[in-house]
Amino acid sequence: MKAVLYESFQTAPKVVTVEDPTPEPHGVVLKVEATGVCRSDWHGWMGHDPDIELPHIPGHELAGTVQAVGKDVRNWKVGDRVTVPFVGGCGSCPECHAGHQQVCHAQFQPGFTHWGSFAEYVGLHKADLNLVALPEDMSFATAASLGCRFATSFRAVVDQGRAGAGQWVAVHGCGGVGLSAVMIATALGANVVAIDIDEAKLALARDLGAVACVNGATVADVAEAVHEVTKGGAHVSLDALGHPATCFNSVNSLRRRGKHVQVGLMLADHATPAVPMARVIGWELEILGSHGMQAHRYGAMMEMISSGKMDPARLVGRQISLEESVEALTSMDSFQSVGATVVTRF
Repeated sequence: MKAVLYESFQTAPKVVTVEDPTPEPHGVVLKVEATGVCRSDWHGWMGHDPDIELPHIPGHELAGTVQAVGKDVRNWKVGDRVTVPFVGGCGSCPECHAGHQQVCHAQFQPGFTHWGSFAEYVGLHKADLNLVALPEDMSFATAASLGCRFATSFRAVVDQGRAGAGQWVAVHGCGGVGLSAVMIATALGANVVAIDIDEAKLALARDLGAVACVNGATVADVAEAVHEVTKGGAHVSLDALGHPATCFNSVNSLRRRGKHVQVGLMLADHATPAVPMARVIGWELEILGSHGMQAHRYGAMMEMISSGKMDPARLVGRQISLEESVEALTSMDSFQSVGATVVTRF
């Protein structure tokens, strides 16, 4: 099969031909129909993830059709249209038994713990536990964003942040994760303040329902600006980028007893950011992490999509070829397009 592979970190990947994967007894092989280019893939290519073994094929936001099925798989057959959370559970550990596959002790992550979806085919483990069926009317390009950006945002806003109608939700960073959060929080009836330094992204956030926008490049104090807009601070604030500055601003944007949800990855030099802990203690703030979403929670998300309350197709930006994904991946830290960049041509 054709695939994007890098042999060392921070050196340009190449499009090569490698052996096709074969399904494990409990797994499947998918024909990849679409795969997103995500900032998490960039972190992996930079060498920020200790699980990655070289040489490596990145890619974890994926959708496709089942091409081959392991002998122990019962729920899936060749030709099924599916996606998968970017964190898959083992099904055996205490967290999996409790329904928390997103923090599984022996989790797998395509594109990190094993070769991923920047390829014509990808192998996936524990298919009966982790695969999610796709509606026939959902495009693969739209579905590819569900496994990471959109589903991660859904869990962050709905399950972790517990945002509700009438509350103020601040979203720091309007990339794929942040714009997803804007759409989801708006669908819940929350009032969203979007924060970014790119006016084009803020314009899209407005189109997706944000009632106010703050350009971090033009205000003296982001948190102060959020407090002014919300008349006291956000009930829920998300760092959707993953940077010490956005993390700090998110916590400081909260009103008393508010919830900060860390969605953007904080790796390498950013792994131990400064947090205004005196504010956390004095105002009884909550600090929460959000790490993907379990396959069994996709039903609630799919129902909101099918009802028309959310339309993740609006978040799809450029659709590119596998060859073009090399530049899209390696330039991600210096340039991010508006909306999700998705590989749809292999």
